[in-house]
Amino acid sequence: MTRWLTEAVPRGRVAAFRTLIYLFVAADLVVFTPWVRTRVDVPGELYQPLLIGRLLPLPTPTPTMVAAIFWTLLPLALLAATGRAPRLLGWSVFALYFEWMIIAMSYGKVDHDRIGLLVALAALPTAGRARHGDPTRTEAGGWALRVTQIAVICTYFLAAWAKLRFGGPDWATGSVLARAIIRRGTDFADLIAQVPYLLIVAQFGILAFEFLSPVVFLLPERWRAATVGFFYSFHLVTIATITISFAPHLVAMTSFLPLERIRPVVWARRLITRRRDGTAPSDLARKDLGPASAPDDVPAAAPPVPGPAPAVGPATP
Repeated sequence: MTRWLTEAVPRGRVAAFRTLIYLFVAADLVVFTPWVRTRVDVPGELYQPLLIGRLLPLPTPTPTMVAAIFWTLLPLALLAATGRAPRLLGWSVFALYFEWMIIAMSYGKVDHDRIGLLVALAALPTAGRARHGDPTRTEAGGWALRVTQIAVICTYFLAAWAKLRFGGPDWATGSVLARAIIRRGTDFADLIAQVPYLLIVAQFGILAFEFLSPVVFLLPERWRAATVGFFYSFHLVTIATITISFAPHLVAMTSFLPLERIRPVVWARRLITRRRDGTAPSDLARKDLGPASAPDDVPAAAPPVPGPAPAVGPATP
């Protein structure tokens, strides 16, 4: 179990995952959860902190407090995305974003799509330094990715458990998806809803998929990648039908992917350098594929014509 939890991964993968996670935190503040700043406009009596907020305890948010968290967290997340000071910046981002989430979820609605992201933010500071493209393997980085993967799968499994806990078997046979389509469905969802019993079959399928999601850890690497691709396709259908994105969860799920192979900075640097040198695209392709071959309009050199074999006889003095 210890070897599985700390399975070594390339440092380049940890660096890419770290950059992606911290960039998403910055985007989350300004794109996905800017409404948190408006929470302080309601009376303080409506603030009902989560259990962790009551245990610490955390103060009732004020406009000054929320503004300070926002304007401190935004630049720190961007700095942390560079990989500098991974422990200092990592712990700072985690603490501030954790408080940001407590404020967001303490007014009556708790989103379950942020568990994996929060676990990633808590684990990344322990991974140490990591440089993009570094093939050296690290067990500390492997542990950070593994616990994030576990949190991602727990999001699925516990969601299925909650469906049965609060909805019972009627969740699968009821009109859950039908109500969701009525509330926020798209034209594509309206087409699906017209197929008899398809929504009921989909509800059974969702329960089966979420309960069986831990099987991904038992699959070979090739099938594991295909299964993670299925996870992403499930969320693609969710967005296309009832416009629920689960963006934080999707970002955390990249912990399953070989992110070290994606190096946009290196690709951009090469592209700029090649354009500056004036290298033709065809030449670039030959450099990438291997040694250049002769053009089609230039005849290949004729093979040498063998001459008469030398006579073999006794050596003369």
